[in-house]
Amino acid sequence: MSAKRVLLIVLGGILVTVLMAGGCVYSGYNKAITYDEDVKSRWAQVENQLQRRFELIPNLVETVKGVAGQEEKIFLGVAEARKSYFQADSIGEKARAAGGMESALSRLLVLRETYPQLKSDASFLKLQDQLEGTENRLSVERKRYNDAVKLLNTFTRKLLGRVYASLAGVEKAEYFEIGEEARSTPKVKFGE
Repeated sequence: MSAKRVLLIVLGGILVTVLMAGGCVYSGYNKAITYDEDVKSRWAQVENQLQRRFELIPNLVETVKGVAGQEEKIFLGVAEARKSYFQADSIGEKARAAGGMESALSRLLVLRETYPQLKSDASFLKLQDQLEGTENRLSVERKRYNDAVKLLNTFTRKLLGRVYASLAGVEKAEYFEIGEEARSTPKVKFGE
């Protein structure tokens, strides 16, 4: 074999190796971007459902207030959770505020059991159905968001995934987690 031919084979091998490595980097970079955009898209859907919830709650509160006026603490909790959500700057802060809303809502729904007249109030039933639908939609969107976060975070923790994510400027995402307050069973006390 001539030296020219050996040189061409070596250069061809180097070129193929460079092209394969470039293809891997290109593919990994695009995967990091795709996962990051999916997380952002899923979070936008969570926010859409949270917005729906925060627009619906004041109407529900006003309806229930008419029947259970003395439960001001619950209504203030709903208002405070709503305020906290709209003042939050990060996903984590918004998730904690949403957890506070869930806690307040569960106490609010306990009122229905305590006040039998609420069960027959058509406007309450209609708003309760809307609220339950909103909560179901929100639950689905939170799960989808957390699934997307899991994909991204798993990718960024892998050896080459970390490199690709760094090249793309993609960082680990925060899960939507419910705070301790929302996990506890609501207790409604009357006469205090």
